Amino acid sequence: MGRYSVVDVFEQVEEDLRSERYRRLARTWLPIVGGLLTLALVAALAWWGWDSWQTARADKASTAYDRGLEALQGNNLAGADTAFTEAASGGGAYRVLALSQRAEIALQRNNKTEAIGYLDEAAKASRDPLLSDQAALKAAFLVMEGKMTDAQFADLQKRLEPLAKEGRPLRAFAQEALAMAQLQMGQTQAARSTFVQLQLGQDVSDQVRQRAQAAVDAIDSGVAAALPRVIDAMAAVPAPAAPPAPTAAPAATPAP
Repeated sequence: MGRYSVVDVFEQVEEDLRSERYRRLARTWLPIVGGLLTLALVAALAWWGWDSWQTARADKASTAYDRGLEALQGNNLAGADTAFTEAASGGGAYRVLALSQRAEIALQRNNKTEAIGYLDEAAKASRDPLLSDQAALKAAFLVMEGKMTDAQFADLQKRLEPLAKEGRPLRAFAQEALAMAQLQMGQTQAARSTFVQLQLGQDVSDQVRQRAQAAVDAIDSGVAAALPRVIDAMAAVPAPAAPPAPTAAPAATPAP
């Protein structure tokens, strides 16, 4: 009996030691585990709140954008501009689209500088090149209008060269625009090289390829060399004078 009693005592002591070790482990790790669980819960709630806020923000921007389109259909430029301003605050794709619409409104008001500014903002508002590159290319086209100075050409190069890189969605259009600007600046051989690349490109639309072929033909025939002089001549033509304001009709003489 004494033998078995000693064994029982040893087992009891070992069980007590295990219990004490578990208690120490619990005291050590339970606060850490509890803190991690609390952090996970806070993160989940924060994500849910952020996602809900983003959804509400997008819904508000969508409603404002639709209201802007309706105002445009009614030729209410002021109302459309106000609605698109609200939609632009929504961020994401709606900001890009709304700023592009504001640029169109600015052009209708003959304010090209303001339109370029809105398009520049739109190009920076999204990381999606399908959206940002389209806005950037529209801004570049506006810069190209009319006679171009050396400073404008340098600005245009900075705008178009990133869009013309391999893999960009509007690469062919950016290359074409850059070549046309080179022609305008009298850089005929550089323009021809770009147009030849467009002719041989794999991901080039038929329309761009055909325009590139026509440009190469014009350069080779010498016609394109006259383009800068034509643009200078067009810029020198004075704008037509505004028509005189209508005068009031004379009062009718009463019949005798």
